[in-house]
Amino acid sequence: MPDRALSFGTTAEAYERFRPGYPAALVDTVLTYAGRPIRTALEIGAGTGKATRLFAGRGVTVTATEPDGAMLAELRRHVPAGVRTVRAAFEDLRPGERYGLVYAAAALHWTKPEGRWSRVAALLEPGGVFASFGGPVRLADPAVEEAVRAARAPFLASDDIPSPDGTPPEQDMQWPGTELQRSEWFADVRQSVIERRETMTARDYVGLLSTVSAYLVLPAADREEVFRRITLVLPEAVEIAGDITVHLARRRSEP
Repeated sequence: MPDRALSFGTTAEAYERFRPGYPAALVDTVLTYAGRPIRTALEIGAGTGKATRLFAGRGVTVTATEPDGAMLAELRRHVPAGVRTVRAAFEDLRPGERYGLVYAAAALHWTKPEGRWSRVAALLEPGGVFASFGGPVRLADPAVEEAVRAARAPFLASDDIPSPDGTPPEQDMQWPGTELQRSEWFADVRQSVIERRETMTARDYVGLLSTVSAYLVLPAADREEVFRRITLVLPEAVEIAGDITVHLARRRSEP
């Protein structure tokens, strides 16, 4: 997992180009849950700033943190001037300023579990909101999905990221909601799903796969061959299902 966590810098431009963005309904969900104005936010692992732009566009003053220099450089090309950027891993952030919102967009699973929730709590105002959101991008057509699975099988059994705490996929509450429910620092844990559908060309779908960590850590020759094989089984255009699972929690005044 550490290798996968640090694999994205080589593909920052492709990440920005091919990864789907987030719908406006995501910000609505977070702000409605907060129940009060959110003026400041800290983003964990901001990547190229797809979520950053969404929150900044709603008047939130965002501090975007990202450990990879290439990803952060790409982010700076796309976010409003008012966004503050910091090159740092979550574990290297030091308590100081507190925020009304701390959030992670498809990035929390890359953070270290030890002390995770006490560190998040230290960055939040009492009553402040934590949000984590993301989810796998799948091919909507099961037959095409199976063809891609078979094409990659000689090189990669799965391109999924397993649940960090081993929560089975059939359980109602998924990670990180499971950890938040156990944490003494948080209350009012909620989980919801926002539907996301998009149609893209086969070429763009392979471009999307080129930003997925499971492929990025393959040897270059294997990566090129698996993409060639996947391309051969794809129709000219594909529909993707990238539903976003949102987890929300509120920082307790005292643990």
